Amino acid sequence: MVGLLPSDQPREIIQRASDTTNPEYGFSSLDNLPIEYLLENGVIVLDKPAGPTSHEVATWVKKILNVDRVGHGGTLDPGVTGILPTGIGNATKAMQALLPAGKEYVCVLELHHSSPEEEIQRVIQEFIGKIYQKPPLRSSVKRVLRVREIYYNQIIEIKGRLVLFRVGCEAGTYVRKLCFDIGEALGVGGHMRELRRTRVGAFKEDIHLCSLYDLKDAYIFWKEDGDEKLLRKYLLPVEFALSHLPFIQIRDSAVDAICHGADLAATGVVTLNTGIVKGDLILLKTLKGEAVALARSNDISERIAKAKSGIVATSERVLMVRGRYPQMWKKHTDVVN
Repeated sequence: MVGLLPSDQPREIIQRASDTTNPEYGFSSLDNLPIEYLLENGVIVLDKPAGPTSHEVATWVKKILNVDRVGHGGTLDPGVTGILPTGIGNATKAMQALLPAGKEYVCVLELHHSSPEEEIQRVIQEFIGKIYQKPPLRSSVKRVLRVREIYYNQIIEIKGRLVLFRVGCEAGTYVRKLCFDIGEALGVGGHMRELRRTRVGAFKEDIHLCSLYDLKDAYIFWKEDGDEKLLRKYLLPVEFALSHLPFIQIRDSAVDAICHGADLAATGVVTLNTGIVKGDLILLKTLKGEAVALARSNDISERIAKAKSGIVATSERVLMVRGRYPQMWKKHTDVVN
């Protein structure tokens, strides 16, 4: 049975109002965006190799695609492989939104002495839920006690003193420390031998995974031959990286005001997800599905759906450029109507 991350939480849609969107504004579909646009607003499910740092890999992507800005979501240690979500251009603003999505790793734990399989199975299940961790000595963050959540631990195979297992966890969890603690709980000691990140929210290694070599070849095919098929496969819309977030769809008339930093008023809401609570990081998007901004909810879904006035979400980070939708708001106001 495959475990679930926070991004797998099912949500329904509440229809608050009826409205239509003008096809002359924005993009009518996210499935066939221009390559030039994706090179300024796209994300890549990059397969980080063992050896380089995450920063070095991001720098190589920048050179390969000949772009000004590249940012990754979630640092991997040099020896660790797997998914390194990478934002291009304006999409770097969205990388912070991956934090609540949850991450998955496949790990090889090497025990220092043999232990019965039944005991290994029992102990590893004890490390599910909230756990306390202090970052290891080699970490780059302050070594203070922190709480992180383990969503699931699933043993794949046990061979001698080697334990291959899959772990779903909260961002900021140190799997190296988790391996050490499991070894201590077993009374035999242990350490992390190998680690690969297999998932970050909607990013999965069996879908759209791209190596640096793949990316380089795809870019050359596009530049030299005009063949954009491969590059389009690897350059995904920024909305893909935000698909785990609860969302509020807004009227066309509200879009440009949000792009200018306004907060969202109740009258600008058309549809929204269930399960939103006050303080949640949410996505404000157009009726066409385009990402407009990241925001914080000011109330729960049910009250937002019934609100007749007031601010329902506070804008945190604008993702859409100004002017893609026309100005339909009065100047010198911070409220969307």
